Amino acid sequence: MTSRSLVDPELLALLDAFPEAPLNAETLEETRARSEEMFALRAMTSDNVKRREEIIPSLSGAPGVRVLVYTPVKETGPAPALLHIHGGGYVVGAPEMSEATNAVITERLGAVVVSVDYRLAPEHPFPAPLDDCHAALVWLHENADALGVDASRISIAGDSAGGGLAAALAQRTRDEGAHHLCSQHLNCPMLDDRTGSPEAPRDPLVGEFFWTRDKNRFGWSSYLGNDDPAAPYAVPAQMENLKGLAPAWIAIGALDLFLDEDMDYARRLAAAGVPVDLEVYAGAYHGFQLAPEAGVSKRAARDYLDSFKRAWRLAS
Repeated sequence: MTSRSLVDPELLALLDAFPEAPLNAETLEETRARSEEMFALRAMTSDNVKRREEIIPSLSGAPGVRVLVYTPVKETGPAPALLHIHGGGYVVGAPEMSEATNAVITERLGAVVVSVDYRLAPEHPFPAPLDDCHAALVWLHENADALGVDASRISIAGDSAGGGLAAALAQRTRDEGAHHLCSQHLNCPMLDDRTGSPEAPRDPLVGEFFWTRDKNRFGWSSYLGNDDPAAPYAVPAQMENLKGLAPAWIAIGALDLFLDEDMDYARRLAAAGVPVDLEVYAGAYHGFQLAPEAGVSKRAARDYLDSFKRAWRLAS
């Protein structure tokens, strides 16, 4: 059974340009090298945004954490801020892969964006990646004045595995109670290690392209290592209590492997009294935004930007 006939026609060329390739222990380094070649396609082109690199202190005695900081050239007072967490199945990626999008947020919304280069699995399994993201959020709060940031309007966002880390970070931040989160923006988030397993095979028409069931099992097993999936914050979907979390925006493609888990998480957030917006894009598979000129990608990009506008307006 194939879902190709359900794919948005404008997204078919992307499938043909990037044939399916396995992701496992043997191919991991090759996959990482190939992903780096794509960073240039997402490079920042704006002259209205400044970018700098910083090494911030970790919170667990680990090496310092590299972050990329994007600020408007013309500063207009205390600005909203975003901690962004890149995707890559917990095993691939770097903040540069999201540079174009983060620069747009800075340029159009006047926001400060901090994008974190968290450690990758399997070399650094849970909780190392989450600890790095937490360190970046703490640094952003503690340096809000120096960065020109309004601490009441700090949001987090993440793509794919980064969305999973953002969801876990929202849970951890709520429980620790030391820092305020304005909102969480989860873009096709990777939330549940059970998806694609015999326990939760999900709809057979999702997950055929880019991020498959085999890749999902490898990503989660690499990230969890020897840890129990039920350990606090390891798997966001396994958190029982969702009350009091930051308002959420969740976006997902209708052919994405994560469709069911993301819709279920959105329902559970709503049932817990958490304000949540859910966007589902017809004909879209995981990673469809890599075809930025497709109509569905343009809609998703507008919705993503608007989600921050709403969150920061409501918090003003």
